[in-house]
Amino acid sequence: MVREMLPLAEIYVYEDDYTKQIYGFIGLNNDYIEGLFVKETMQSKGIGKQLIHHVKKVKSILKLSVYQKNEKATKFYLREKFSIQSETVDDNTGEKEFVMVWRR
Repeated sequence: MVREMLPLAEIYVYEDDYTKQIYGFIGLNNDYIEGLFVKETMQSKGIGKQLIHHVKKVKSILKLSVYQKNEKATKFYLREKFSIQSETVDDNTGEKEFVMVWRR
């Protein structure tokens, strides 16, 4: 599924200017954040925040789903001014999730 969706996604990458290493990326499908990934050893260093702030400059609305049990991610998005729109269950995993939205 990822291979099919990747060419259709809008992707922004965080690359370290000095090392030229990619430490994170965010993938969008229109205004929906399909995924935000930061290398584990580079988490909590502001990379995710920089990626979110970049897409906020190019989009007026952003949506995403996050598993409710992923408290760290939920708190991150709430700090970034996303609000919980609804609660659902992921059909593929059966996990409860929040649907979150940010508007400019």
